[in-house]
Amino acid sequence: MPEFITLTGARENNLKDVTLRIPKGRLTVFTGVSGSGKSSVVFDTIAVESQRQLNETFTWFVRNRLPKYERPHADAMEDLTPAIVVDQRPVGGHSRSTVGTMTDIHSVMRVLFSRHGTPSAGPATAYSFNDPAGMCPKCDGLGRTVRPDWDGILDPGRSLAAGAVRFPPFAAGTWQGQAYTNTDELDPDKPVGEFTAAEREFLMHGRPGSKVTVKAAGGTWTTEYEGLADRFERLYLKRDLSAMSQKTRDLVREFLAEGSCPACAGARLNQAALASRINGRTIADCAHLQVSDLIDVLKEIDDPVARPIARAAVAALERVDAIGLGYLSLDRETATLSGGEGQRLKTVRHLGSSLTGMTYIFDEPSVGLHPRDVGRLGDLLLRLRDKGNTVLVVEHDPDVIALADHVVDMGPGAGTEGGRVVFEGTPVELAGSATLTGRCLRRRTTLKDEVRTATGGLWVKGAGRHNLRDVTVEFPTGVLTVVTGVAGSGKSTLVAEFTAAHPGAVVVDQSAIGISARSTPATYVGMMDTVRRIFARETGTEPGLFSFNSTGACGGCEGRGVILTDLAFMDPVTTTCHDCEGRRFRDEVLRLTVGGHSIADVLEMTAEQALGFFDDLGVRRRLRALRDVGLTYLTLGQPLSTLSGGERQRIKLATRLHRTGAVYVLDEPTTGLHMSDVEGLLALLDRLVDAGNTVVVVEHNLDVVAHADRIVDLGPDGGRDGGRVIFEGTPRGLLAARGSSTAEHLRRATA
Repeated sequence: MPEFITLTGARENNLKDVTLRIPKGRLTVFTGVSGSGKSSVVFDTIAVESQRQLNETFTWFVRNRLPKYERPHADAMEDLTPAIVVDQRPVGGHSRSTVGTMTDIHSVMRVLFSRHGTPSAGPATAYSFNDPAGMCPKCDGLGRTVRPDWDGILDPGRSLAAGAVRFPPFAAGTWQGQAYTNTDELDPDKPVGEFTAAEREFLMHGRPGSKVTVKAAGGTWTTEYEGLADRFERLYLKRDLSAMSQKTRDLVREFLAEGSCPACAGARLNQAALASRINGRTIADCAHLQVSDLIDVLKEIDDPVARPIARAAVAALERVDAIGLGYLSLDRETATLSGGEGQRLKTVRHLGSSLTGMTYIFDEPSVGLHPRDVGRLGDLLLRLRDKGNTVLVVEHDPDVIALADHVVDMGPGAGTEGGRVVFEGTPVELAGSATLTGRCLRRRTTLKDEVRTATGGLWVKGAGRHNLRDVTVEFPTGVLTVVTGVAGSGKSTLVAEFTAAHPGAVVVDQSAIGISARSTPATYVGMMDTVRRIFARETGTEPGLFSFNSTGACGGCEGRGVILTDLAFMDPVTTTCHDCEGRRFRDEVLRLTVGGHSIADVLEMTAEQALGFFDDLGVRRRLRALRDVGLTYLTLGQPLSTLSGGERQRIKLATRLHRTGAVYVLDEPTTGLHMSDVEGLLALLDRLVDAGNTVVVVEHNLDVVAHADRIVDLGPDGGRDGGRVIFEGTPRGLLAARGSSTAEHLRRATA
């Protein structure tokens, strides 16, 4: 069998004819600064080609229903094996998706209760909250009920014409609101609180056959009258809110009242399923237990019929516990999981597989992990390797790099300065090399010599949400505070309580940035409108000419710069537009220049080059924000879809900078950052604090912890064993703390 995966002449994104031989059956770690080309090699080239060729083995009928991958730009790729990708994309899922359903453990539990529960509710589907046979009829298996908050929607002291309906889409004057002010059945000038019972009933539910005339931009028409309550329920309660825009979701939630379902008390199941018990516990009781506790409960089952099923559940639960997620429960909604938790749960599904000879590809699996938990992650990666698989990992964590059999360091810089292999060898050889990664590996963590003095304090008092135990904490103002602790200790919950108590805080979380094929750094930071106005003013034309989404767009590619050819059953093909040669604009627009540069020339500039070109203060302020987060090498017109995870995290931060006197809350800002990039982040945090801001950071990175003015350490463990503040003070004070995993690892890092 071939001993290597061979990659020849890879040119995807910023790669510059990269040629590699990656050993099979080994753990290979790809490292390098953010934007150096790691993901381009591993994900955009190796993973895509492996999945593309695997799809070719299926029939045309099946392939038409599978994701389509375009052939990566490379001269050759040889001896690939089937790839399984475990990326950083949030698990997501709707409100019916839980840890139990995602890991398939809940399916085993349903079989267990159908065979051994007394009295039995029936087959396994009778215990499913996603099946009509088992779901609670009141809440349809959601565990909670959502109803319109009519006290908030209707103002009884006002008439319909005067704005009694507070919900903006149905307000007076809107085309939907006209249904209530134009009907002959209601007096639009009478206060709603004075309506008779019959009038109120008509307002809310109407009457069959009732008509109303409304006016809109398209003209005037007569339509069926739909009651206010019926319309709200049809448009917003019977549809999936997650499919709507963020703006719509936020608006609707302001007018909803949500609570635990009164019929099932949040258990999601009907009474027949909840009446069935094993050793006194219902299936909902079991799903509510921590994984570590549920293991002990299931081990007590000794019935000959049920024991094999219980053991299968225990085996799956032990895999969850082994990767440090024993504090989770099966009924935990997947939408509430952190990125690190979701990625590890995705990995659990593969640990029980007996397949060998696969290629497992991980995107920074240490994200969201405390240094204590990185060791467990390493054991997981080595187990996959030892089963006869090839494991490829994109990673910055020194502890993960140290586990590698082979290391590929990309660089030497980011963007156009990267895309080359600057080192191949063992972790020990990398640590002795002259590369940037090698120098960073030799560096020790140092504590800050002097900490800042607080100018005041912001409090969280008596927090008891999730696993927090009546926590009261002062967050000092005018300093850098780091909230740390092991996974599941309550860090994110505490900071969420802080932002709820202080809603003016500027929050930069780990949610994905909204991107499309037309999104660029210039559009995301909000400078393109000003740039278009500058070009329009200087050339005496309209701003729309300088937008590839408007009248200035090339007609051949509609402003995309490329033409995507869908070949039905075959793989798609993307070619550069022949009309504009990839520049997105019409020729007559490209002839209009400012300072000798066309709008396409400006979009091809890096942020650093653009700083020297523009003198407009608004544009320069946004360009400086890109410089402050270390993204000056990005071109203004580069598609955001080509950015790495670390670059996307920083560009999101760039849009929220320079608000003097603000409170900043950052959730793991080192995600996706190389060790050298962390130095730049720390310098940025210092500038924010020195400018008069308060900065609160949720972080595990020990360089950030050591740089704090104040530390809030939660623990001592996760789940029910966490939720307590075990240390408050300075980094030097943390060194002497006992019973803290953070203190233990900080002592090692600074030794």
